[in-house]
Amino acid sequence: MFRDCDRMALFSAGRMQGEAQTIKAMIRLYCQRHHGGGKELCSECRELQEYALQRLAACPFQEGKTSCARCPVHCYKPGMRERIRGVMGEIGPRMIIHHPLMALRHLFDGLRKVPKRKR
Repeated sequence: MFRDCDRMALFSAGRMQGEAQTIKAMIRLYCQRHHGGGKELCSECRELQEYALQRLAACPFQEGKTSCARCPVHCYKPGMRERIRGVMGEIGPRMIIHHPLMALRHLFDGLRKVPKRKR
């Protein structure tokens, strides 16, 4: 398993590092609300976070990506996709209160042009 700083090294550019920080913040807020997590995530949320960061690191679009909801490629396995959608659906609207700059950046990312798949 990667340490957090090792995982962040996989994201070469600032934009992808920002995406990773946003996912981590959302999962942390979700864990605090549902599992009483403090600074440490519960095992279920830690597993989801690791998976999400792995998928983000493997994203074929990297710097050109839009938000995952608008992406033409679905990287997540169905069960994990449902879990992350649940987290984002609940925590996404609350991000403006807890992390306003992250929330705004994520909203603007969603307005980006949908990337075309390479054939």
